[in-house]
Amino acid sequence: MTGLPSSVLFACNHNAIRSPMAEAMAKRLYGHAAYLDSVGVQPAELDSFVVAVLDEIGIDLHRHHGKSFDDIDPSSFALIVTLSPEAHHSALEFTRSASTDVEYWPVPDPSAAEGSREIRLESYRRTRDIILARLKTRFGAPSGPTI
Repeated sequence: MTGLPSSVLFACNHNAIRSPMAEAMAKRLYGHAAYLDSVGVQPAELDSFVVAVLDEIGIDLHRHHGKSFDDIDPSSFALIVTLSPEAHHSALEFTRSASTDVEYWPVPDPSAAEGSREIRLESYRRTRDIILARLKTRFGAPSGPTI
């Protein structure tokens, strides 16, 4: 399956790092070509390193608020992209009675990095770049702004 579906939900553990990154970059790349959103298994406050590494590429994520699977309707999405094993399991349970496709994109959790601020930022940048490359590979080259 290639191309951008009409609606895509990105999911990770807390809707604080990977899924908001994916949502924000997809919105930048594909604009209003699809409905794009994100959730977490257990929502948490947005990670400040995510804000920093997205600011570096001109994406403002300061107003993001975490959501869970309970906050959405699975039938509203043509595709759920899961970015962690926990989110994948939850998405499969969540879509049991919906005709929603689920894809697993294993993406490392950058918050596991230890060390100086710069070492940690590099971990977040790698995660950002992995997600960005995967978006472009899976959904195609954007017709609008690029990152």
